[in-house]
Amino acid sequence: MHQFKELEIWKRSRLFCSHVYSITSKFPSDEKFGLTNQLRRASVSIPSNIAEGSSRSSNKDFSRFLEIAIGSGYEVETQLLIASDLEFINASELEAIIKELNEIIKMISKFRTTLTI
Repeated sequence: MHQFKELEIWKRSRLFCSHVYSITSKFPSDEKFGLTNQLRRASVSIPSNIAEGSSRSSNKDFSRFLEIAIGSGYEVETQLLIASDLEFINASELEAIIKELNEIIKMISKFRTTLTI
C-alpha cells in the first residue's frame, strides 16, 4: 500500500485540478452543466484514482487505477482542445495547461512501470 499524499503524481494532479477550476470559471455560464462540469469531473478523477488505487492491496490493482487516471488525463486534453475550438481559452492558456497535463501523464506512466505486478 502506498501513501498517496506522499506521491508526487498525486500532488501535481491535485494542483492541476485547481488550475482547471480556475480556467473553467471563466467559461460562459451556459456551459456550467456542459464542458465546465465535464472538465472539472475528469480533472478530479486523476488524483482521485491515484488515491483510491494506492489503497489497494496489490500493485496490479493500483496499476489499473493509474491506467484509469491516465485515461482521465486524455479525456481532459480532448475537452481542453474542444474548449479552445469554442474560443473559451486562448492558445497560450491551452499550451500551458496541456504541457502541465502531459507532464503529469508521463509521470503517472513512468510510476506505473515501477510497480511490480
